[in-house]
Amino acid sequence: MKTFCGRANPTTGALDWLEESEEYDYHQEIARSCYADMLHDHDRNKKYYQGIQAAVARVKARGEKVIILDIGTGTGLLSMMAVSAGADFCYAVEVFKPMAEAARCIVKKNGFSEKIKIINKHSTEVTVGPDGDMEMKANVLITELFDTELIGEGALPSYEHAHQNLVQEGCEAVPHRATVYAQLVESELLWSWAQLHPVEVDGARLVPPPSVARCAGAHSVCDIQLSQMSPHSFTPLGPLCTMFSVDFSKPISSALQSHSTRFVAQSGGQAQVVLSWWDLEMDSSGNILCTMAPSWTYQEPKMWRDHWMQSVYFLPEESSVAEGEVLSLTVCHDDYSLWYSLQQEPQHLPSRPSCTCEAHLVWTRPRFGELNDRQHTASYIRALRSVLMEDSVCLSVSDGSLLPVFAHMLGAKKVLCFNHMCGVEVLEIRPEQLNSDDLKGQQISVLIGEPYFNTSLLPWHSLFFWYCRTALAGLLRPSATILPCCATLHLVAVEFQDLWRIRAPCGTCEGFDVTPVDEMQKSLDFHESHEAEPHPLWEYPCRALTQSTAAMTFDFTQCLPEKQINVQGSLIGRCHGVVLWMEYHLTDDITVSTGLIGPISEQGECEWTRHRKQGIYFLRSPWESSGNGSAAVSYSVTFEPSSGDIKMDINIESQ
Repeated sequence: MKTFCGRANPTTGALDWLEESEEYDYHQEIARSCYADMLHDHDRNKKYYQGIQAAVARVKARGEKVIILDIGTGTGLLSMMAVSAGADFCYAVEVFKPMAEAARCIVKKNGFSEKIKIINKHSTEVTVGPDGDMEMKANVLITELFDTELIGEGALPSYEHAHQNLVQEGCEAVPHRATVYAQLVESELLWSWAQLHPVEVDGARLVPPPSVARCAGAHSVCDIQLSQMSPHSFTPLGPLCTMFSVDFSKPISSALQSHSTRFVAQSGGQAQVVLSWWDLEMDSSGNILCTMAPSWTYQEPKMWRDHWMQSVYFLPEESSVAEGEVLSLTVCHDDYSLWYSLQQEPQHLPSRPSCTCEAHLVWTRPRFGELNDRQHTASYIRALRSVLMEDSVCLSVSDGSLLPVFAHMLGAKKVLCFNHMCGVEVLEIRPEQLNSDDLKGQQISVLIGEPYFNTSLLPWHSLFFWYCRTALAGLLRPSATILPCCATLHLVAVEFQDLWRIRAPCGTCEGFDVTPVDEMQKSLDFHESHEAEPHPLWEYPCRALTQSTAAMTFDFTQCLPEKQINVQGSLIGRCHGVVLWMEYHLTDDITVSTGLIGPISEQGECEWTRHRKQGIYFLRSPWESSGNGSAAVSYSVTFEPSSGDIKMDINIESQ
């Protein structure tokens, strides 16, 4: 069955009505989930299995039947582990219907259907009794309800309900306990993601308004691969602190709570950021530990996982700390989120930080980092200085941009913009609605943009700037300057160190066949064939197999073409996927990149910007050439002006 769905087009700015299968959202949800990453996380799976074996053995040693409740079963892997370890029966709960159906198929394929019952409900809707979903309460509780913040997927309410309604008192739990750790640090890099910093423009100092400078910001966690940040990018002000633990074998409350720890400052500096992670003790003995700590905190072998990362929390305000000072770090949590505060003496429960300036609601954290990037700002100021005249009438097309302010400070006669963050004359209309009356008879002599738009997910979505430029053509002077003057779409074939795992075939996991079946496989195939994915590659090391190729050019000095643009080429080497990004040419000699920010090394090492995500087309299976040039990965990239889409087809061909 086909349905029409309205979707905002981030490139054209239009509302597109698309004919899609009623299963489209299911396919997208499965394809973009972290199931493959979790199934490839051998450390996680091995330690879950060890914890389950220990819990089952303890219950059997008491002479009891082992009844398992597995909440959030996913593919059914943990339930199959439990039955394999000797459990008598397992109730496996999965709220997402396509995943529950996949679990039924996988459980049946592995021969466990008689001992595992898949329940397609939220665990808080599960009932116990003769006519219920479960005949009896469980004495072993297995869960995988965690996210990077530990409790962000509703783990606490689910545990609270399970202990009250679904499991026996004194039950075994796998994992048995979680412990949250935190460290107070000073970091110019990380703090640049939280607050807008002053900018120097031709000797004048541009400072953020007091409402922005004093704002506590958004309280939501910033989850990143902290292992990819050098320890030299921050200064620890105190030791790693144990903040709190949760014993999953006992009744749990999801009510608001706070936990504080006192410590002596190890060094002086500005208290700005809290780094945080957690670990799981899979067994009550504490000997089976699964840690989320960044790799620079432990010795080889280093582990990688994307479904659980590390957390960065920004304090509501920075404060000076003296070496030897006694401090109190407090963490609060409700049923879904955590937040931190620093006090010399804990006096009251810190309130949850909230944005009062609206900037933190408009700008993402990478966007704050981009606005605070001195090199990025210098490039735009230098480009503006080269094109502005005393009589310039400037129009800015970007979201939350400081370019209009820079243009005003550099002496432009009149500066207008479409967004509300710049403090210049604001046009509360869309670009295509602008007319000569709005400009009071003046024509635009300089059209500027970064380009950056809040709706952009993939690099080419910012081509919305080109659509705006085309809509404004009648209001531009014949000799108008367009900045940037053009953009190029770059691509490079890469071999990922670890990121390939999120799209790699699952196969066998800890002895169980978890190969995707039916709808799950269809979803993964659908994703590969049609969709690029946005990822911040600075967090995911990769090796370039080719040099960067400028595959396509977009000339902003001209209006949009009516016909599509197509380019073709080929790549040789082992290939996990192809990375695409945009480079904007502000002037003939000034370019800013949303991808690579330096040359590729002889070993293929890449340095990526932290401010933007790159687009990736993954291959379902890595391919490796024979080394004699007998085969190649051929690609075709097409830009369709009517839809704003960029599509890439990849094929393996014999030469």
